[in-house]
Amino acid sequence: MTVTATSVDESDRLHPRSARAPWSARLVRLVPAAVAALSGLLLYVSFPPRTLWWLALPAFAGFGWVLRGRGWKAALGLGYLFGLGFLLPLLVWTGVEVGPGPWLALVAAEALFVALVGVGVAAVSKLPAWPVWAAALWIAGEAARARVPFHGFPWGKIAFGQADGVFLPLAAVGGTPVLGFAVVLCGFGLQEAVRLAAEGRRTRTVRRPAAAVALLSVVLPVAGASAARTLVSDKAENGTVTVAVIQGNVPRSGLEFNAQRRAVLDYHARETERLAADVKAGRAPRPDVVLWPENSSDIDPFAYLDARMVIDQAAKAVGAPISVGSVVERDGELLNEQILWDPVKGPLQTYDKRQIQPFGEYLPLRSLLGAINENWTSMVRQDFSRGTEPGVFAVAGTRIGLATCYEAAFDWAVRDTVTHGAQMISVPSNNATFDRSEMTYQQLAMSRVRAVEHSRTVTVPVTSGVSAIIMPDGHITQRTGMFVPGHLVQKVPLRSSRTPATELGVLPEIALVLVAAGGLGWAIGAGVRARRVRAA
Repeated sequence: MTVTATSVDESDRLHPRSARAPWSARLVRLVPAAVAALSGLLLYVSFPPRTLWWLALPAFAGFGWVLRGRGWKAALGLGYLFGLGFLLPLLVWTGVEVGPGPWLALVAAEALFVALVGVGVAAVSKLPAWPVWAAALWIAGEAARARVPFHGFPWGKIAFGQADGVFLPLAAVGGTPVLGFAVVLCGFGLQEAVRLAAEGRRTRTVRRPAAAVALLSVVLPVAGASAARTLVSDKAENGTVTVAVIQGNVPRSGLEFNAQRRAVLDYHARETERLAADVKAGRAPRPDVVLWPENSSDIDPFAYLDARMVIDQAAKAVGAPISVGSVVERDGELLNEQILWDPVKGPLQTYDKRQIQPFGEYLPLRSLLGAINENWTSMVRQDFSRGTEPGVFAVAGTRIGLATCYEAAFDWAVRDTVTHGAQMISVPSNNATFDRSEMTYQQLAMSRVRAVEHSRTVTVPVTSGVSAIIMPDGHITQRTGMFVPGHLVQKVPLRSSRTPATELGVLPEIALVLVAAGGLGWAIGAGVRARRVRAA
């Protein structure tokens, strides 16, 4: 017994409690920060190219746990860590060509929106039915990110990670806001259910209203998604059309700029002629329309006869109109333009991209950036101009809506092609700049969500891949690899009916923003009243 007593005394002398406690306290204080960052990372892992969509639920459960009852300063920091954990890996492709500077700056700015949402979630976390208010606040944050700064950056919307998930049919109900709201609500409801269960074991009581809200927060989104499946259909309402998607590929290196542009055009013409040979040999059906990607002819065919001849020869070989992605200069303006090129009549219709990419197709704050470092302005020597009209090509008795590349991320840019009569949608893209990064898969998932949202076939012609044909229920029937030439040919259904999401447009998003504002106002009012009571 003496030895034992001496050992304890010696241990206390060598490691006093006063010295040990601060270290353990510091570690405990780090737990919420670690959970916030890891929950953000878990949310990233739920996104394509992985099909782990369900990981979004524990990600938001963890986010809700760390924010519950926090003050605004702690919530701001924890929200920022969650945003960094999510967006740093999700957007790493933005630095593939230009280095880490723009990537880190973009993430730092976008994570601020998530941080502010964290403050709001912490504020409403003590309200009855808090998962509802918190999920609405997340969607309000996404709505803000999709609009500011520089016309917005919606990449990373929760809906875009759900192309393989059970919640996907909700896109047809209210678009990406309703789909995202259901996922976030389910995640926060899961956290509340776990918290109440632990509280019940500890106190041996059940708060039935709170338990009912938690249960409904998990059950209703799943039940709603199941009911919404009736809105998803591949039935051809207006017949069918045979489409061909061309992926010509791009040269990888070793050519100067103008030679690169000519090589890309030649590659797409060559692949189209291969398709024509397959049609002639009976290996492929004759297409009614051929779809080339964005930037498939960066040489203006209206200004350069050689480019015009290459496109004209390809159209005549395949015997069908081609939608060509080109860069055109008209009246001193530079335009990212889709041109419908008929094998007999030549160019018939055009569509100019409306949602152009900041720092890629135009340079915001050009004079300021040039004053800081004149080399920065060389990234975009001349700004592209914005188109003003929705893109819908009438070809072969079919109306094809066009949303060029970056536009697929914006709700309005896809929807208004359908409201202007599109029976199918094409998303011509050029992802070659981003090499083999996850960007192309993230964008492909957006097109799958858009297919369900508007109940339309979506084709995705891409210069270097992944090109695909997507049915109105969101599943991919054909796809190419990356950095290989290829063509896809398929008869696809045409549809003219509109989903509730198409009809409602921005209204569901506005409603959720109002719900978020109501919850936040309630929380602020409750806090003011509580402070007055304490002061009295």
